[in-house]
Amino acid sequence: MNPDPDTIKAIRDSARVLLARSDSRRRLREWRDRAPGFDRQIWREMAAAGWFSVLVPEAEGGLELGMEAVAALAGEAGYGLMPEPFIAAGVHPVALLLRLPRGGCRDALLASLCGGECVAGVAWQENVGAYGAEKPTLVARAVTGGFRLSGEKHFVAPLAGADGWIVSARLQEDVALFWVPAGTRGVTLCDGRRVDGSSMGELVLSEVEIPAADCLAHGEDVGMALAAAHDLARLAQGAELAGIARRALEIGLDYLKTRVQFGKPIGSFQALQHRAVDAFLQASLADAVLAEALSRVAHEPASLAGQAARVKARCAHAALIVTRSAVQFHGAMGYTDECDIGLYLKRALQLTAWLGNVPASRQRHFSLHTRTVEDLPEDAPVDPIPRDADWDAMPEMEFRRIVRAFLSARYPSHLRFMPRRLHWEESRPWYQALSAQGWVAPAWPKAHGGMGLPPDKLLAYIEEQERFGVCRAPDMGILMLGPILIRYGTPEQRARYLPKILSGEERWSQGYSEPEAGSDLASLRTEALVADDHFVVTGHKIWSTLVMDTTHMFVLVRTDKAAKPQAGISFLMIDLASPGVTVRPIRDIAGNVEFGEVFFDQVRVPRENLVGQLNQGWTIAKSLLGLERIFVGSPKQSQYALAQLDTLAVARGLFSAPAFVARYAELQLDVLDLGALYAHYAAMLKRGEELPPSVSLLKIWATESYQRIGAFLVEVADEEGGNPETLHCGDQPVSVLAPLMISTAATIYGGSSEIQRNILARSVLGLPG
Repeated sequence: MNPDPDTIKAIRDSARVLLARSDSRRRLREWRDRAPGFDRQIWREMAAAGWFSVLVPEAEGGLELGMEAVAALAGEAGYGLMPEPFIAAGVHPVALLLRLPRGGCRDALLASLCGGECVAGVAWQENVGAYGAEKPTLVARAVTGGFRLSGEKHFVAPLAGADGWIVSARLQEDVALFWVPAGTRGVTLCDGRRVDGSSMGELVLSEVEIPAADCLAHGEDVGMALAAAHDLARLAQGAELAGIARRALEIGLDYLKTRVQFGKPIGSFQALQHRAVDAFLQASLADAVLAEALSRVAHEPASLAGQAARVKARCAHAALIVTRSAVQFHGAMGYTDECDIGLYLKRALQLTAWLGNVPASRQRHFSLHTRTVEDLPEDAPVDPIPRDADWDAMPEMEFRRIVRAFLSARYPSHLRFMPRRLHWEESRPWYQALSAQGWVAPAWPKAHGGMGLPPDKLLAYIEEQERFGVCRAPDMGILMLGPILIRYGTPEQRARYLPKILSGEERWSQGYSEPEAGSDLASLRTEALVADDHFVVTGHKIWSTLVMDTTHMFVLVRTDKAAKPQAGISFLMIDLASPGVTVRPIRDIAGNVEFGEVFFDQVRVPRENLVGQLNQGWTIAKSLLGLERIFVGSPKQSQYALAQLDTLAVARGLFSAPAFVARYAELQLDVLDLGALYAHYAAMLKRGEELPPSVSLLKIWATESYQRIGAFLVEVADEEGGNPETLHCGDQPVSVLAPLMISTAATIYGGSSEIQRNILARSVLGLPG
């Protein structure tokens, strides 16, 4: 069952009330140095509120609300620093029991756990760094009336205060699970206090006799049940870590806004602002990845292992960065025990270390992650290839198969994996093929000639194009002007311009930046004077991508010099064939001609080419900047760079080098998690919502991930890292330098990464100027 948003909100609110009423941080301080480390009365209240029953089917007396509800509770537990071992004793053992055959001891134990009468853990780990695939060495031998267990389990949680443990053991050639009550003869506890005060330690069993009825299960399915329980616990850990990150960020921001040094709040210092933005970015990535993973697991249960590893890697990484940053914001005070921020850091450290740390989780995801391109045959037959379909309802794999079939049939093979932007004469056949298929505007609504793809299919569409090595056609009209006209244009403007954008008859460039107005766009000087039914435009625009190949330009112009900078700006569409227009190409650092500058000398522009109201262009500009940032924030470029890295790595056998794999696994997740953040904002656009200022996060993460991959590609290419020519790895071309060169520009255009951080610090985080 997938609960609706109102139900999830009610669960969160209820959990937050319980945590506030019980003063969880005070209790954490009180219990951290003494057994059992938590309050049994609070545990019973949690049970009464249904915390331990959310995964249990209604047929077994549970709530059957699924992992999204568990994540909501775990998130609040992290936010409020609950001392009770919710995941170790309320999620992990319940998830395991639910995967075992019903009957006998299993049913009684499950009921006791859900009712709060019993507190139990899972004792499975025997070696440091185990991720869950190991077979136990703790031995169970059959004896008259039951079994005798001998061996040790390490990192058992909870230990002190638990009523017993579900213990894995080797029973001849099988793996078996036994219920071992605390206090049973031969059971020895070696309790240890973790950095956050929680109980975890060693469980030693010496000839412990267990009745036959307390054997919960044995056989090959037990290993799969344990693995699934571990992964569900990791998802819950991710939610708790995300909650920790959210609250630690709030605490850190509050301190930055109120602590005064050198006569001003320290939050006004740019170095701290940028560090706060990076913490906010990580917390936002964690939230996006967790939401996407929960949705995927609900719809594709087989994806659990990979999604759990991904969530643990991202959320643990985020929580560690945010809590460490928040301690740093506090200075010396952050290092004192009386400051709560240290409690969040210590909880993040403990959760990260248990059930697989960040490198182990990345490695696990890498070992499970297969590329969709490898799952589909190159010659997957699709005949005919549909122009339109119910894309929302279509399974993703079927959609990918259709896209791949179209690319195989229609994309020019000599244009695959081009290391530079193609000019119109080179890319025109491909643009026209997309236009003829009705696929040139995948994100536009169908009513305006687009595909109307939902966010998940849009990501799949982008991924398949990148994996096939598809060039980027001239797309400013598709990506930027089209959506603006759909939202702000008149019916006459939409009828006049949209069809010709789709056909490629008219191609558009952007006229925003000027020599003295780059990131400071509001200081632009290009002016448009009103003259009867025309505007007369004079000025200079620069850094316009492929402007030499376009027929038209949409520009921001100043129409009221007396108004405040943002108030006197209007949005015009200009035909570049108009008298008085001069276009000059500019060669970039890589030697390519991909952008240029445009001079306007008394250019007459019809009044009907004004989009929106006179002097209200800044509203459109902000919307367009949001579109630009979501466009630049697309995973497309990073996916291309990762594909180039992958090709080179396969050709050189680099996947046999652990150091390379560790770095590749990190970058692979960076790109995948970028997709989750991108989907979050793409869904807003699909719902018709205005993109918030936080979309700048997307631009930062996308371009800097792209740059990290580009730099790593150059590094692993060895001597070829200085070769500007295309390498050939088998039948696949690799341009070693192109991703780094292009990504260097990507972190600058559309507002540099530094400017984006300034915007986020003040407009989103509310830090002082």
